[in-house]
Parts: sequence; C-alpha cells; structure tokens
Amino acid sequence: MTPSDVELCQFEEYGRLLAEYNRRMNLVGNAEPEEITVRHFMDSLSLVRMGLKEDSSLIDIGTGAGFPGIPIKIMRPDIILTLIDSNGKRMDFLRQVKDALGLKEVTVIKARAEELSLTEEYREQYDYATSRAVAGLNMLSELCLPFIKVGGLFCAMKSMDIDEEIQAAKRAIKIMGGRNIESYKYTLPQRDIQLQIVRAEKVKQTPKGYPRRFAKIKQNPL
Repeated sequence: MTPSDVELCQFEEYGRLLAEYNRRMNLVGNAEPEEITVRHFMDSLSLVRMGLKEDSSLIDIGTGAGFPGIPIKIMRPDIILTLIDSNGKRMDFLRQVKDALGLKEVTVIKARAEELSLTEEYREQYDYATSRAVAGLNMLSELCLPFIKVGGLFCAMKSMDIDEEIQAAKRAIKIMGGRNIESYKYTLPQRDIQLQIVRAEKVKQTPKGYPRRFAKIKQNPL
C-alpha cells in the first residue's frame, strides 16, 4: 500500500495543518512529524489493510483530529466518509482539512453519537462504523452499532491484552444486533507496538430504545 504523489501531498498538508492548529487547541499529544506519521497516519491505515469494500460508507465516531477517517479517505477516495464528534472546534478544524485536501464525499458533523443514531437519516445507514476513542468496548458498541446497516461491520481500534474487555462487551454487542467478534492484529511500523481492530458483524437491527442517553450508558454499561 504505497501512496501516490497526490496522496503524499495530502498527507503532508494534513500533517502541516495538525501541527499548526495543535499550537492553539489540543488535537494530538505530540505533533512531531514522525509521531503523526507513525502513531496516527499509519495506525489509521490498518483499517485499509484489513480490507474495506469498494464504494462503501464509513462513519468515524468520536473522530477528534480525524483519525482514522481522514487517512482512510486519502488512501481510499471511493469511501463515503462521515466524521462526527461533539467538539465544535475540532469539527471546524476538520472542515478546514477537508477543503485544503480537496476531499469529496466527506460529511463533518458536530453531534453526539447517541443522539445522531436515533435519527432516520443516520440510523443503520453505514457499511462500517469505527472508533479510535478511549472508551470501553461495551460503551463503544452501544454508540457505534446503531449506525451500521445489517451486514455491516463495527471496527473498534484497540490495544492488545483486552480479553476481559472483549468478554464484557459480548452482551452489549448482541443486544445491539451484532455477533461474530474477531480480532485483526497488527504491529505499528517502526514502533514494535502490537494493536488490534476488534470487529463484530451486524446481523439484525438494533432494538428501539438504543442507544440510551450517554449518562445512562456510562453509569450502567450493558
């Protein structure tokens, strides 16, 4: 998976914008070029290496500075991408990125996932829902699976050694209409850090009443 000259220019501009805006707002902990390239760009592209259907739709929940959604879109311009986050300043930044990189079919939305997925326009409309957010897999399942159409995949980007977290999330995944939990394991280039994408297939519609209010999800995870 080698980027073209155009894609390299897009990654360079994205990295430049990240470093510039990071001086004003907390986008990433370390905005050094190598850290951005390896820890954010290459990590995000593990989803591309995992395999994504052609012309599929993907929603990136709690996207923050645009990970993993924007790097995926650069390498796979056929993907129809939606980015959501509740932080308005970060969404303003991502609109700047979208325009600067000339990305098409990218929707940037300031919203809370548990509210947006209750709307007809977004509920069960996506082939893939992903999140790199730091939250328990049981919470992420309730936030992400309602966006996925039957036959789609929930893909959570996680560290290794989370067997207990995966076990604890099985009930939530089943309630939300998912099954067949698998792990796609990979090593972050140049860092020898092992990570994984935890995947679950959406096999039936999410019941009405889910997701619950975030306070309820956090207080009493499924």
